[in-house]
Amino acid sequence: MATHQEMEATYNYMDEIFRLSLGETGDITCAMYNGDFSKTLEQAQKDKHSYVLDALKFEAGFRMLDIGCGWGPMLKAAKQRGGHGVGLTLSTKHAESCRRNGLEAYVKDWKDISVETFGKVDGVVSLGAFEHFCSIEEYLAGKQEQIYQDFFKLCYELLPEGGRLYLQTMMWGKNVPQPEDISLKASKSSNEYILAVLRKFYPGSWLPNGEEQLIEVAEPYFNVISLNNGRRDYIETTRQWNVIWKPSIPKVIATFRVLPYFVRDKDFRYRLETLLHDYMRECLIREVMDHQRIVFEKA
Repeated sequence: MATHQEMEATYNYMDEIFRLSLGETGDITCAMYNGDFSKTLEQAQKDKHSYVLDALKFEAGFRMLDIGCGWGPMLKAAKQRGGHGVGLTLSTKHAESCRRNGLEAYVKDWKDISVETFGKVDGVVSLGAFEHFCSIEEYLAGKQEQIYQDFFKLCYELLPEGGRLYLQTMMWGKNVPQPEDISLKASKSSNEYILAVLRKFYPGSWLPNGEEQLIEVAEPYFNVISLNNGRRDYIETTRQWNVIWKPSIPKVIATFRVLPYFVRDKDFRYRLETLLHDYMRECLIREVMDHQRIVFEKA
């Protein structure tokens, strides 16, 4: 699993630029267009938040756990609908931003919590965090499915009878290379090279093989209520992100504050390369990666 230090390296440096571009509680996970690409990014994100809360059967007084809460968009959506969300993150900047905006968030690994930590909740969500739960080393050691089983077991224990888990995650697509072929020495236009650079951006992370794997691992604990593929939505989300990263004086100043990372972080140039060339979007277009939204209900 990606460690606290790895998540700090991935997200903390972009904190100020992100908030200047998308707002204090902006969303950096796949929005929801469902074929209507005339929507603005803001509307598509709001529609996703509504979709998630409706999937949980959210109502006033509802208590929700958000595993991998980011800058708190789902926590804010829960608050606006009259409920309360508790967020977990491995980034201090995420937690600080959430707290500044009146949201409850903790720098804590889901592996370190139990029912006793926060008590039972009415629903659990995890958007864009699941792909960080297993490292390539753990995958190669055959530990991936045990890690996922531990996650589903925790969610099962946290939820009441009939309680729901909403899981949104990247997955490997049909054109993923073999792990041993992923290399910075590969051709720069190749899938193998792009994934090697992305591993520098997201250290400690290896994706699930597909929804079939997740459904099978979750089966002792959860029934599947619905599936909604988000690959095309994520392609559009990343396209619209590229539109809104417009330069401004505050963003230029924030960018200069990031420059010390060049000195301290030997992998920072790969992080920049990932953003400048939009490798995540390229992987989705090439079907190296896929994306799925799954609603589970406690069995």
